[in-house]
Amino acid sequence: MPLDKNIKSHAIADNARTEGDTGSAEVQIAIMHARIQQITEHLKKNKKDFHSRRGLMVLVGKRRRLEGYLKAKDIARYRALILKLGIREVRPR
Repeated sequence: MPLDKNIKSHAIADNARTEGDTGSAEVQIAIMHARIQQITEHLKKNKKDFHSRRGLMVLVGKRRRLEGYLKAKDIARYRALILKLGIREVRPR
């Protein structure tokens, strides 16, 4: 179940650093966050869909790694993004 084009374009527009930006860490994290929310809603209805649950865990891990990268690169951009998206802060390992 791919992410709806309208939701994806909205996430890109809200988090792009410049016009036409689709690859910055902020945009990637925002798109993954939208997918995670979509899969979470799906799993609330379909509790035994273990294939989707695994996909969710993979996405959460990817998002977490990207958040760690952004935190190491620019802490101010990281904090602004997690406040905007409502994500908890990445714990150091």
